[in-house]
Amino acid sequence: MKRWIPFMKSHPRVAVVRLSGVISSSGRGSLNDAGIGPVLERAFTRGKPDAVALVINSPGGSPVQSALIGARIRRLADEKGIRVYAFVEDVAASGGYWLASSADEIYADASSIVGSIGVISSGFGLSEFIERHGIERRVYTAGKSKSTNDPFKPEKPADVKRLKGLLDQIHDVFKAQVTERRGDKLTADTDIFTGEYWIGAQATELGLIDGLGHLSSKMKELYGEKVSLIRYDQRRPFWRRFGINIVDDVVSNIEERAEYARFGL
Repeated sequence: MKRWIPFMKSHPRVAVVRLSGVISSSGRGSLNDAGIGPVLERAFTRGKPDAVALVINSPGGSPVQSALIGARIRRLADEKGIRVYAFVEDVAASGGYWLASSADEIYADASSIVGSIGVISSGFGLSEFIERHGIERRVYTAGKSKSTNDPFKPEKPADVKRLKGLLDQIHDVFKAQVTERRGDKLTADTDIFTGEYWIGAQATELGLIDGLGHLSSKMKELYGEKVSLIRYDQRRPFWRRFGINIVDDVVSNIEERAEYARFGL
């Protein structure tokens, strides 16, 4: 109540938002703009915080959802004049690093994984499998490119070329985001846009992050020992609190673990 009493000094307040999980427009537990957007809006507007801290633990995912969340963070920060700090836990890779780059300063643990500034598309080719089992694939389209990269048909060089062209364009957008946000902090003698990733100390040397540090200690260092950390969490639907739809949750967990496994986590 003290901060609402006129002429009385209040302690600094930092709003804390956790950005955790695979970034996707669908899937239970996924991180996306529709779900985290309202949380970010509350964090930036309630009680006039002195800063907003993002706690990030994400192996990446959808480039569109990454861009939407990142754009929302920057819009709110600019509108409210609030400084944003990102703190990487296990990993901020690919889209996870996109989110981190939305902050004004980025900190990580010495063993955090950071980077993977690239774009990937993966799948399976099943044409020989269905042929061996006597299964015939029947596809009818209007438009010669409507059945591009059908996993049940032999791969076509033209389809691969088109897909790689799209990936290159998305990669260019990602590179532009990182270059704009990190600017002169990035080292000039290492290509950081190959999809490679690094641990905290190396990421600092490359300019991908501003240093090693953890949420509580860094906020106390910057805002004083009496700083208050106000946490804002995404509200789970009522049915999820009691484990309903367990099968869907298991599938989502397997998919999420597969994404983290790419980075040895």
